[in-house]
Amino acid sequence: MAAENIAVTRETFDNVILPVYAPAQFVPVKGKGSRVWDQQGKEYIDFSGGIAVTALGHCHPALVETLKRQGETLWHTSNVFTNEPALRLATKLIAATFADRVFFGNSGAEANEAAFKLARYYACKKHSPFKSKIIAFHNAFHGRTLFTVSVGGQPKYSDGFGPKPADIVHVPFNDLAAVKAVIDDHTCAIVVEPIQGEGGVMPATPEFMQGLRALCDEHNALLVLDEVQSGMGRSGKLFSYEHYGIQPDILTTAKALGGGFPVSAMLTTHEIASVMAPGVHGTTYGGNPLACAIAETALDIINTPAVLAGVEARRQQFTDALRALDSELDIFSEIRGKGLLMGAVLKPEHASKARDILNAAAAEGVMILTAGSDVIRFVPSLVITPEEIDAGMTRFAAALRRVIAA
Repeated sequence: MAAENIAVTRETFDNVILPVYAPAQFVPVKGKGSRVWDQQGKEYIDFSGGIAVTALGHCHPALVETLKRQGETLWHTSNVFTNEPALRLATKLIAATFADRVFFGNSGAEANEAAFKLARYYACKKHSPFKSKIIAFHNAFHGRTLFTVSVGGQPKYSDGFGPKPADIVHVPFNDLAAVKAVIDDHTCAIVVEPIQGEGGVMPATPEFMQGLRALCDEHNALLVLDEVQSGMGRSGKLFSYEHYGIQPDILTTAKALGGGFPVSAMLTTHEIASVMAPGVHGTTYGGNPLACAIAETALDIINTPAVLAGVEARRQQFTDALRALDSELDIFSEIRGKGLLMGAVLKPEHASKARDILNAAAAEGVMILTAGSDVIRFVPSLVITPEEIDAGMTRFAAALRRVIAA
């Protein structure tokens, strides 16, 4: 039977999908720009961006055209062969960043797995096999592989899967003294998100990031930046490290890199890449021409003055609306983040209501996210229109009033 002839509903999910998700009660079937429609034809304003993925909205015409063109040309070759889109995308990422070398994967977790392996491998080859300690931070999130959940350090994601990779130390985020207390000459890397996403939309302070860079230099350790969520224009810069006046040794990016198509990248320098050789690491799908062609188009659009400058104007419209709502409802203790990675922190008396607010927002026709139990997260398209922001915030306001009145 052809797939399109099988009738499916939200209830189908409970019978056929591994129960590791708790999806909304509606099923999106169509998207255009920052609007989505479900099976019943109801419209939603999308402030969730596929968790910071659809940075150019749904079905952006330039991405669709690239998909069609490359889809009729060459989809996949494996890394037994190279391909033109991968070479063009790598060249453009290098030109736009600190990097000299690129490794392509399919997801943020895969990019981070490669980054953590590279950091340890470099330390082993250049310094000592005992230089393996990774310093990471509480409330971090780096992916769902066993290595990346172990570095992420949230027990709810890593417990129950057997022995974890060893020699990983976690300290409080934005606490440079805590890092100084544990770093030593056995440390191979510090791994950090410039803006913790899942951990509550918490930006690093300039002093913290600059201090991490200095500590890495002092101890011959690598600074690894996870920009899976904060990169690709999300902060108003192409990558968030540009806000801090530092350069990483390794950087990972995914999510918005493909504008909705699965693709990721790990960026590093000639020196660090020099320890690698054929067969040391790899992937079957990473860098396939279909993904890289789409990512190249997304990068060409995002990495422009008009789009990057527009991020701050859109952020201002969001924060003005959120502050006006707070003046009316007295519900938020803080609006934080950078660019269009924003977190509205609920006051303690409302701290348990984040999921209720998300569900009420869906009922009102706006898609939002949470970041923990007390933060409402907004990661919309970087090119969302002012009219879509206004419409979505009107619906969000109705959802807040509904939850408070309940």
